[in-house]
Formats: sequence, structure tokens, C-alpha cells
Amino acid sequence: MRELDSFHQNHLLATLIESGCERLQSQLELVHLTQGDVLYESDSRLRHAYFPTTSIVSLLSVMEDGASDEIAFVGNEGVVGVPLFMGGETTPSRAVVRSAGYAFRMQGQVLQDEFKRSSSLQHLLLRYTQALLTQIGQIAACNRHHSVHQRLCRWLLSGLDCLPVNEIRITHEAIAGMLGVRRESISKEAGELQTASLIHYKRGRIIVVNRPKLEARACECYRGMRRESTRLLKAA
Repeated sequence: MRELDSFHQNHLLATLIESGCERLQSQLELVHLTQGDVLYESDSRLRHAYFPTTSIVSLLSVMEDGASDEIAFVGNEGVVGVPLFMGGETTPSRAVVRSAGYAFRMQGQVLQDEFKRSSSLQHLLLRYTQALLTQIGQIAACNRHHSVHQRLCRWLLSGLDCLPVNEIRITHEAIAGMLGVRRESISKEAGELQTASLIHYKRGRIIVVNRPKLEARACECYRGMRRESTRLLKAA
């Protein structure tokens, strides 16, 4: 198992550095992210980019009344801070840590400068951005057409894909907030999954026991997002 401070734990970052962007390595700072930490607020200027290693970050769409829904998530496959190199610098979404862990942080200006300098970095980051946009669109469709049970299964599987272990540290209340449903609904569906021996949970921890059966219960959105992400990032 690689050391905690190895950039290889984030797949996108490892690809960037190994493809000729070695200058980035000296600009990385390992930071611990706590569940609930806000990395940036909606419409605020982004100062840093984050490459999660053992954490997961949710991107939330925020309404005027303070309500929010998850529109995408980032784990060890990607980067939080796409607006930095897309020219926006601000975004209407909010970035919140949904599963605690570590990430590499980089000054936003460093990533912007390297994006302008390196065509290979541009190619990789644009491919990742396309994968992220695909995820956003798929989650929007999923929230409209599929049941809470299917969405919970999709959410758990997608979360596991972003982590090096089969355990997610998060509460039912936090999941409910991400999916835009009542906590009681998540507790009911999680209880059914535990009774069927697909997962095991206690406060703040969910362990997936039988992934194949969990995948069978998830909606088509999980398979679609995973297939497109794999296609785009492997092609990069």
C-alpha cells in the first residue's frame, strides 16, 4: 500500500505528474478534510484546487432559501476546482466534504499557470471536465426518474469508487441532504439493505458487504456514469 503522502493516491494527479507536469509535485500540500468542511461557497472566488485521496467532496446546487442538492461528487479520480482552469474562477455551486479524509491542496494560480503552459495538462483536465459534466447530467436525470432505494445504491457504489476501502464514513442525515430526501427515508432503505446483508452500518459508518448484489439494485445511472468516466479518463 502506498504511503499516505503519495500523489499516486489521486489518479488524475498521478496522471498529470507522470505525463510531464512534474512541476506540480513541489506545489502540493497534504491536508486533512473533516466531514462538513466547506471548501468554497457559491459565487465565491476559488483560491485552491483539491485533489482528494481518501476523502469525498460533494458539489451542491444552492437555492436562495438555503436548500441544496448534490449535483456531483469528487473523490480520488479527480479535482475540486474546475472553474479555476475553465476561466470562471467562481461557481454557483458549493463544495462540501461529505466523507472525511485527506487531499492534496494546490494554489489555484499554480494550476492556472500550468494549464496555460502545458498542452498535455489541458488535454487531461478537459477530459476530466467532460466526465464531470456527464456525471452532473446523469445525477439530474436520476433524481427525477428513480426511487430513493435505487439512488441510495447508486450513491453508495459511486462513493466506493472514490475510495481505497469498502467503507464510507457518513451519517444517514448527511446522505439525505445530498439526495434531497428525508433522513427517515434513508434510514428505512439502509435498513432494508442491511437486512438483506448487502451493507452493514452503525452511526457514521457504512460498510458494503456484498457489492455485486448492491450493483444489481442500483439504477442504470451508476453503470452509465462509471462507463463514461472510465472511457474518458482512460483515453486521457
